[in-house]
Amino acid sequence: MPCRVNKKIGQSRPRPLPFTGLDSRSPGLPFLRFAPEKQVDDRARLGWGVGFGVAAGALWGLVFLAPELARDFTALQLAAGRYLVYGLVSVVLLGSRWATLRTWLRATHWRALVVLSLLGNIVYYVLLASAVQWGGVAMTSLVIGFLPVAVTVVGSREAGAVSLARLAPSLALSALAIGCIAWQAATGGQSSAQPHRLAGLLCAIGALASWTAYAVHNARWLGRVDHVSAHDWNLLTGIVTGGLSLLLVPAAILLDPATHAPAAWLRLAAISTGIAVFASIFGNGLWNRMSRLLPLTLVGQMILFETLFALLYGFLWEWRLPTVMELFAIAAVVVSVLLCVRAHRPGTH
Repeated sequence: MPCRVNKKIGQSRPRPLPFTGLDSRSPGLPFLRFAPEKQVDDRARLGWGVGFGVAAGALWGLVFLAPELARDFTALQLAAGRYLVYGLVSVVLLGSRWATLRTWLRATHWRALVVLSLLGNIVYYVLLASAVQWGGVAMTSLVIGFLPVAVTVVGSREAGAVSLARLAPSLALSALAIGCIAWQAATGGQSSAQPHRLAGLLCAIGALASWTAYAVHNARWLGRVDHVSAHDWNLLTGIVTGGLSLLLVPAAILLDPATHAPAAWLRLAAISTGIAVFASIFGNGLWNRMSRLLPLTLVGQMILFETLFALLYGFLWEWRLPTVMELFAIAAVVVSVLLCVRAHRPGTH
């Protein structure tokens, strides 16, 4: 029998089931149908879970670049474009599964999907895009870098979770890494006006709170609907998010006084499509798959990779090498995650 999401890795479990390889519940996208959660060996779950977390972070790091690539558009327009595409792609991919899924979907599931869509997608990305445009990629990455600490602390209250005492070295290094990024951001010669930087900081803090709540509630819901594949759950979230994004369109148009050339609108469409497919479809799908393999305390640490990749993409965008302080921060983040993985290994409790 499959294990629940928040069980502590290392607990006694039934004998491993035969590894069947693909999840027949998920349509299309073969790499998202690959189902290591069907193999309940603890070390295999840990390895696959971390791998999916790294891949999700690499794709999610792209969302920090989108506001820079489309700086002449507002955060509402970026969110509306991204999630309209996300919803349309989700409808297409889930079409053949809808007849089966509708047999168990109830009002409580739809309410949960609405809340998750707002917390993890629309509200989060509007705030994040505003933070990037007003405060810059470095400052936004710094604040979002607190996500692992926030989610891990919340996850430590789950039944059977690894204690905060065992996670202390990992959390300390996380704080050190964030401090390094903060120092670099504070001494990096930012040219933005102070009111805009303050507004960007407040938006980044709001995005932090929104996504912390999403990560916790999404992991819990994945445990409750274990008869549904992680990919299908992501696509259901996409359909709801797409529907909600329709409400953003009037505001996105009316609140933007600027006039955009047809080429600019095409650029926005291309950016929205790319972020929707790579970050929302592939990235969210990988994250949901990971959330079923790892306990919530370790899920929190995986968010660090989003910050790392966001910084990497920022360096490539600015066409420069990282400073000594930034390299030190990257090293601290990597060691922090390795220590957290070690704390969750079977036989270390």
